[in-house]
Amino acid sequence: MMATKYPHATWLKTRAEKLQTVDGKEVSVYELKVDLAQTTKLTAWAKHFREHYCLDSMLDRMLSGTGKTRAQYLMDLKFPDATEDFGPATRSGDFAEILVADLLEHDYGYWVPRTRYGDKKVRNESPKGTDVFGFKLVNGDPAKPSPRDSAIAVESKAQLKGRKAEARLQDAVDHSRKDWEKFRLGESLNAAKQRLYDMNRDDEALRVERFQDPLGRPYVKESGAVAVYCSKLYNEAIVGGTDCKEHENRDNLMLVVVHGQALMSLVHTLYGTAANEA
Repeated sequence: MMATKYPHATWLKTRAEKLQTVDGKEVSVYELKVDLAQTTKLTAWAKHFREHYCLDSMLDRMLSGTGKTRAQYLMDLKFPDATEDFGPATRSGDFAEILVADLLEHDYGYWVPRTRYGDKKVRNESPKGTDVFGFKLVNGDPAKPSPRDSAIAVESKAQLKGRKAEARLQDAVDHSRKDWEKFRLGESLNAAKQRLYDMNRDDEALRVERFQDPLGRPYVKESGAVAVYCSKLYNEAIVGGTDCKEHENRDNLMLVVVHGQALMSLVHTLYGTAANEA
């Protein structure tokens, strides 16, 4: 499968030198260096981000009867709130997950079904289940499965504000240990497949279906743990203190850290642009 390229993903700059955890696992480090003066790239990113919550083709139908403008509908009914309740934390978590999905597709060549956010029942809560799933089909065709096909289940943890750095990569590693549990895997894949069929994206639903029977149609199971930090909270000693030796899928565990300046401010800017330019 070919990698999907996103213009905004070029703002993710990888560091040549990797970090190491206490048990010797390598950690890839990216810095998100956004130039807000590049308005064309920001607009494209905002559209891509917005359509995780509501497709532009559906927006006018969905807001009909609400008395709201497009921006008001998105801000009031679809996007997590900027200040109230768990809205800011949900914004932070959603942003990190979507950024991880972009990274998986842009840099690592996975395909990621984008189904988690459009049918949220409570906008200020994160969706249940595995944070991000990515898939690779060796033959590019779900009707021609290969045991070398692979699926990755990624846990994403963010710390975009605060006074003291937290061990978010360790949290992601610990939480990723349950991603390949039978029922969690089955529920997450089934939910993605159902949502894709509901959106008339049958070809993509069949890609997910290829991975629903790991015994009958085996494939490589991979795991991922990603931490997203505001740069002022990024601490290499804490990242390096991560311990993966108890992880059941340690040999197939990808570790990534992303950091960037004033990321919470960027998150609010991205949501605002996504609403105002709809």
